Amino acid sequence: MNATRRAFLGATAALPFLHVPARAQARPGYLRYGLSAFPPNLLPWESTGASAGTVKTLIGRSLVGYDKTGTLAGEIASSWGLDPDGAWVFKLRQDVVFHNGEKLTAEDVRWTIDQIAGERSTAYMRSQFQTLARVETPDPYTVRLVTKERLATLPSWFANYNMSIAWHKSDPKAPVGCGPFRLVGQERGTSVILEASPNYFKPGLPKLKGITFIAYPDENLRNAALRSGDLDMIEYVPWQAMAAVEADPRLRLDEVQGAAFMDVLFNGTRPPFNDARVRRAVAHAVKREDIVQAAFFGRGRPLEGVPIIPGTPYYDEQLAHGWNYDPARARALLADAGYARGFSTKILATAQFGMHKDTAEIVQQYLAAIGIQGELMLPDWSTRVSLGTRGQYDIAIHGVAADNNDPDGLTVVMDTSLAPTHGRSFGLKTPRTTEAFARGRAEFDQSRRIEIYKDLQRAALEEVPLVGLAWRSQGFGMDRGVTGFTNMPGALSTSSGSQLEVTAFG
Repeated sequence: MNATRRAFLGATAALPFLHVPARAQARPGYLRYGLSAFPPNLLPWESTGASAGTVKTLIGRSLVGYDKTGTLAGEIASSWGLDPDGAWVFKLRQDVVFHNGEKLTAEDVRWTIDQIAGERSTAYMRSQFQTLARVETPDPYTVRLVTKERLATLPSWFANYNMSIAWHKSDPKAPVGCGPFRLVGQERGTSVILEASPNYFKPGLPKLKGITFIAYPDENLRNAALRSGDLDMIEYVPWQAMAAVEADPRLRLDEVQGAAFMDVLFNGTRPPFNDARVRRAVAHAVKREDIVQAAFFGRGRPLEGVPIIPGTPYYDEQLAHGWNYDPARARALLADAGYARGFSTKILATAQFGMHKDTAEIVQQYLAAIGIQGELMLPDWSTRVSLGTRGQYDIAIHGVAADNNDPDGLTVVMDTSLAPTHGRSFGLKTPRTTEAFARGRAEFDQSRRIEIYKDLQRAALEEVPLVGLAWRSQGFGMDRGVTGFTNMPGALSTSSGSQLEVTAFG
């Protein structure tokens, strides 16, 4: 198979129609940050991608978050734990104030959870919060969450960047947050401007006076803006540019290995991908090394199983290669499913991110080798999100990270019983995988959880809720004058935007 990445770069480097965002004025204490995509919206509870998540996590804050080491830490909550009856109890800080000057109380937490769990909600965490039996507020600064079943992982739900607590009298379409920055302006499709909140509850923070987020969907232009000094910091440093950023004495690269991964998603509401044998055929059809080299310039590694992070207690070397490259096995599975002559399909990805487009092209080539003829659909990112959420595709290429470094963080990308989202297969039935997730989050004993998640991997290798393709490095590039920022470990790299509250510049 031919690597496509370098050819793509050469073909697009000099195109005259690429949109170049307007240059932002450099000011002391203000950061100019290059986003890879303009946020489709800034609604705090909807999933619209990691770029939007970076902005949202600065406007809002939740009960808990992660510190720079990836450890769960208090935000709005000063403490939390189980009471004798098995309910989770959160004690709230009494000095948290929303951007409109209103004090935060337990009523705001209750109202936020109601919005997320509501029947008409489109919130990312809706399914999880529907497992609550009730939310109690015994006093203005105590929240008691009574669950329908044992939930060992519930606190981590609040650390997701789609989980900001909002003022209970907000318009649900424009919730008021309590984060370190407040929204002061935006130019649709181009920029979002934040300024430091004067009443943020953490003394001395944020350190920046403001941040101007400028969308550079073209990764080469985004990198060029950093190199030229038009930007002070960017996300998603292109893999082919990482070495040059490392070598530039004015810049530094903060890179994390295995932070995120590429995968294949399926529409299980109709043939042929409602058949697990066809999905397993796809899993065995692709040689992942080509994706690592062509899409990520070697800054990654093949992913031939469930995306359990290597180095964690849940990783199993043998299970990690359950979807190894085996085209003969792939053809046999297709024949067994009644598709010995193959079939035609459509592959949804996006042209906005090179890693998505290049991965899709390589998958297309390898599927063709086993008789699956795929037509690429490459819309812009917003359209890709919309099509994926509505299930308007056959097969889709996606890039994602788990919510956290615990296997339960994979629930949102692998548990197909949850509400539709662009980052999860649509309409699949994977009952064994779903049941294993439920057992894992109900178990408090670490050794038992390890065995449960091995069972989960075995189930997923057969049911195929997704197909892992490649782990990828994720890097932030920045001026050496930018201090305090940390690219968080593992899957939490995509949540590193929260670290901008302790970042300083100029």
